[in-house]
Amino acid sequence: MIGLISATAAGAAARDRLAAAWPDRTRVYDGPVADAVRRAFAECEQLVCFLATGAVVRLVAPLLAGKTTDPGVVCVDEAGRYAVALLGGHGGGANDLARAVGEVLGAEPVVTTATDAAGLPGLDTLGLPVEGDVAGVTRALLDGEPVALAAEVPWPLPPVPFAPEGAHTVRLTDRAVAAGEREVLLRPPSLVVGVGASRGAPVEEVLGLVEGALRDAGLSVRSVAELATVDAKAGEPGLVGAAERLGVPLVTYTAEELAAVEVPNPSDAPLAAVGTPSVAEAAALARGGELLVPKRKSERADGQPAMATCAVVRRPARGRLAVVGLGPGARDLLTPRARAELRRASVLVGLDQYVDQIRDLLRPGTRILESGLGAEEERARTAVAEARKGQAVALIGSGDAGVYAMASPALAEASDDIDVIGVPGVTAALAAAAVLGAPLGHDHVSISLSDLHTPWEVIERRVRAAAEADIVVTFYNPRSRGRDWQLPKALGILAEHRAPSTPVGVVRQASRPDESSRVTTLGELDPAWVDMMTVVTVGNTATRIVAGRMVTPRGYRWQSTAEGAR
Repeated sequence: MIGLISATAAGAAARDRLAAAWPDRTRVYDGPVADAVRRAFAECEQLVCFLATGAVVRLVAPLLAGKTTDPGVVCVDEAGRYAVALLGGHGGGANDLARAVGEVLGAEPVVTTATDAAGLPGLDTLGLPVEGDVAGVTRALLDGEPVALAAEVPWPLPPVPFAPEGAHTVRLTDRAVAAGEREVLLRPPSLVVGVGASRGAPVEEVLGLVEGALRDAGLSVRSVAELATVDAKAGEPGLVGAAERLGVPLVTYTAEELAAVEVPNPSDAPLAAVGTPSVAEAAALARGGELLVPKRKSERADGQPAMATCAVVRRPARGRLAVVGLGPGARDLLTPRARAELRRASVLVGLDQYVDQIRDLLRPGTRILESGLGAEEERARTAVAEARKGQAVALIGSGDAGVYAMASPALAEASDDIDVIGVPGVTAALAAAAVLGAPLGHDHVSISLSDLHTPWEVIERRVRAAAEADIVVTFYNPRSRGRDWQLPKALGILAEHRAPSTPVGVVRQASRPDESSRVTTLGELDPAWVDMMTVVTVGNTATRIVAGRMVTPRGYRWQSTAEGAR
């Protein structure tokens, strides 16, 4: 919950705007300001104070307990010009909150955390438990000193400018080791503990078994991602309680799913009880991995039979492939989601000219794999291969990545061993349509006239179908020096079904600095105006030119009414 505190009418107005935008996330604290801050500080994860920073400093100073427990605090000035991340920039989420408040109120976020200012992710913001000399290693990164990454377990990380070796080290490990001098430990969630339990097994017995198995194997409890069991035990209090105490989810599988998993130590007892010859080992191995601790039973001090079993598996890292659409080229048409994925990726794969468009947005340490025109399949294979190594990868394309771009070849290469995220972008057809007016107001289709990958006979059949169906058509890849006859041929097919007066829009370099456009007709269009940087939109029989703009009505009723009025 985010506590909102204000002292003046102007502050209250801005406070109420934020409360209206985030009704389920915020709580307004009224009354004397000092009391309101004190209550909100104790009850909320974050605070937004519509007060001067000096006043907030004095109010919260006596309340501070520690970096890991204090809420994030953001200050907004009386005029609503700035949202200042005052306290808990990383741990309390104040940096992100300042940015979010700025978006709602139109305020400029002010973030002074050193790593944010340098474009580096904080080691305590990577989403992994962190131990050791965080401040010292972070300072070394900021000062440009070589910091080595010792990855004992591969895991997708955002870009950090690691060196092959250095006096400071970041160690990515799930082993139960202590951080050395000038070292930071990152704990990936790489361990899955399969558990089985008899009815009524105590929480302490289950938890003691799990912690003992990890300790004996030299593994860190902070790298446990989940407890896993059979669905018949989903509500078993001992398992539920152990998962809660460890702070991880309890994941369940059906007996049929577990029975299909090959395990080294099957048993007749679980087969008779729940329908599978293994619970602990099978649940741990259900999604693959390396069995580090075979099935073991709990030991009871009273000498009674064990009531719990467990097994531990190291699950391989799942790489992450984000297929990102950059839009038509204008920076302000690049979506916030695309920006976030570009900054999250440690490996960027793309066409060299597209990489140049967004190179300044990448974090230091991003590895760039760029290539020239005509290497789409190679780029797709490269991106998938990097993701399979456990990397966080962004594969970029113009417009929307799923429209004549990189999503298709990438997903054709990818299997279910990596996570794939699609990031939509503004397409060239949409950017051109916005320039032309409203040509896509009714049914419309996009057709590429490039016959490099598609036989012309197929393209011609699609153009003819669109012509006969009276659908607005946007032509991609309409004309190049080596392909100059396809556009006239396609226009000729449309002309068999549409009048010469049919509106046509031609937009070159849509949304870019050298953008140009013209609205003409099917009879007057000169193909020489068109090149590969152009999209051509041909209206249907209802499309009209209104005040120099193309307009396709949403329905034909508008057309008949307008004609009747004349």
